[in-house]
Amino acid sequence: MTDQRRARGQATRERLLAAARELFGERGYEATPIEAVLEASGVARGALYHHFQSKAELFDAVAEELFVEIADVTDAAAREGGDTLERLRAGSHAWLQMALDPAVQRIALLDPQAALGWTRWRELDEQHTLGGLRLSFERLAREGRVPDGQQQLLAYMLLAALNEAALFVAYADDKQAALDTGQAAIDTLLDRLTAAATGS
Repeated sequence: MTDQRRARGQATRERLLAAARELFGERGYEATPIEAVLEASGVARGALYHHFQSKAELFDAVAEELFVEIADVTDAAAREGGDTLERLRAGSHAWLQMALDPAVQRIALLDPQAALGWTRWRELDEQHTLGGLRLSFERLAREGRVPDGQQQLLAYMLLAALNEAALFVAYADDKQAALDTGQAAIDTLLDRLTAAATGS
């Protein structure tokens, strides 16, 4: 019975997350009342509050799932690249490509600071994105392509640049043109960073 109850609870949680992700992605955090999530998921209010104490906590869980998905997509894209720099470039391009999706824009970029606060949004971003960037810059340092000792700061700087480029895409009227510009700007940044260390 305990296993069955646990399985039912997990299924309920997954229905809530799926419904909330769709609604938060379509409408945004502020325009999505809890009642809409209950109706879309077919879950009773008491069951929702058993899993999530508030709408903000529900949004946090949805956002964390999306950050994991973003990390998975960018990691997969990076594995298709050649050397360390090209893998970093490929992962960066994949994230900006995802930023074309309005649901990704709302859940990962536009709403988290209001819904969760800047500190929690940064924590999610660092937890699921920063580690891969830091490893890439550590490899670049070992290859002599960026100055040793700057790896962590450079990872933070690229993360900030990627978020700004993604916001540039999200707010643009012509999103495809903004994507092209954002990817080119990230390429320029990476090229200049690596060229500075090697003197090329």
